[in-house]
Amino acid sequence: MARGERAVLVVPERVGEGGLRSLDARMEEAAGLAAAIGVDVVARQSFRLRQIRPASLLGKGQADEIATLAEGNDATLLIVDASLTPVQQKTLEELTSCKVIDRTGLILEIFGERAATAEGRLQVELAHLDYQAGRLVRSWTHLERQRGGFGFLGGPGETQIEADRRMIRDRMARIRRELGQVKRTRGLHRGRRQKAPWPVIALVGYTNAGKSTLFNRMTQASVMAEDLLFATLDPTMRQVKIPGFDKAILSDTVGFVSNLPTELVAAFRATLEEVASADLILHVRDIAHPDSDAQAADVEEVLTSLGLDEDDSPPRLEVWNKLDLLDQDRREALLAEAARKEVVAVSALTGEGMDRLREAIAAELHSGAHTHHIQLDSADGNRAAWLHARGDVLDQRTEGDQLHLAVKLSPENWARFQRL
Repeated sequence: MARGERAVLVVPERVGEGGLRSLDARMEEAAGLAAAIGVDVVARQSFRLRQIRPASLLGKGQADEIATLAEGNDATLLIVDASLTPVQQKTLEELTSCKVIDRTGLILEIFGERAATAEGRLQVELAHLDYQAGRLVRSWTHLERQRGGFGFLGGPGETQIEADRRMIRDRMARIRRELGQVKRTRGLHRGRRQKAPWPVIALVGYTNAGKSTLFNRMTQASVMAEDLLFATLDPTMRQVKIPGFDKAILSDTVGFVSNLPTELVAAFRATLEEVASADLILHVRDIAHPDSDAQAADVEEVLTSLGLDEDDSPPRLEVWNKLDLLDQDRREALLAEAARKEVVAVSALTGEGMDRLREAIAAELHSGAHTHHIQLDSADGNRAAWLHARGDVLDQRTEGDQLHLAVKLSPENWARFQRL
C-alpha cells in the first residue's frame, strides 16, 4: 500500500443494527485510519445491508456502484469498514477491479508502520501472519488451473499453499518464542519496579484521546503526540511528581479502537499486561468527541478482556480531556458533572486541571490505606527508607536495636513490603 494512494471508503451498515455510533462517526474514524498511513480517501459511500452475502458482503449492484465511483475518481484501493472473509475480499476485488483492504487489514498496516521497538515489530508481525494465514489462497489463484487427477483437492497449487502455510506457522512459532522471552524479561523488570518505593500509573484510552499529550504535560517528556490515530504504539515510562510521593512512574500505552482486531489484542497482550500490574489506571477520554461514551465502552471492553474487571484489579480514575475544545456553557455543565461523578476534567494541551489531577491521583493511591505497626532491626535502613518513601509514617521510635514504626500503607504497598 503506497502513501498517497487514492481510495474509496465504504461503510456497510446492517439494517436493524444501530449501535452506539452514528454512520457519520464511523465514516470519519475510518477515514482517519486511512489518513494515518497516508492513504487519500477521494470518495465515501455507505450501504444499508438487509443481509450479509457470504461470498461478497455487498450485492452485485452495490459492487458495480463502487466500481463506477472508483473509476470516476481514479481510485485503485477500496477500504471496507468491516471485517471481510478471504472469499469476500477476493470477490470484491474481482467485482470492483480494485485492491481491497478491510478494517482489520487497515489497522494492521498502521501498526506495522508505527512499531518502533523490536518487541513492537515482533508483535505486529505475529498479528500480520495470523491475519494472512487464512488468505494465502488469494496469492495462488493462478495455480488452480493446474489441478488435475481424480477429485478436485490435489494439484501443485495446494502443495505451494501448504508449503507457504507451513513457513508461516514456523515463523509464528519462532516469534511466539521470542515474545515469550520478552514477556519474561518484562516480568522481571515489573517485579523490580513493584519492589521499588514508588507507584506505577498507567494511561489507557481510545486512540487520539490525548494520552500522549497528557503524558508529556505531566512528565515534561517529548513523546510523539499528534492529532492522528495511533500516533504512538510502544509503551513509554517516565518519572512523574505526585503529592505525598518522592516520585511515581507514569506509563503511556497503545490507544484502543472499536473492533480492535483480535490478532492485535493477542499479540500485544504482553505489553498490555503492564496495565494490569499498575497501582492506578487513568482512563483518558476525549470528552469533546461526539462518540465519547461509545469510545469509553470500547476501552472498557478491552480492559475486561484483559481481566481488569475483577475485584483485585487496579483502581481506576477517569480523566475527561480536551476541555479546551468546549464552549463556555458545555464546559460549565461538564465541570459540574465531573464533580458529581468524581472524575477529573482537564485540558492536557493548555494545562488546565493538572493540579486537580495530581491531587486526585494522590488520593486514589492513598485510598484504602491502613495503619500497620512494624518492627525492624535498627540496621535495616533500606526497608525503613522504603516505608518512608512509600507510606505515611505516623510514629517512629527506637528501643535498643529495634525500630518501631506506625505506617499508613495502601493494600498494594503493604503486600509489596511483605515481599521485600
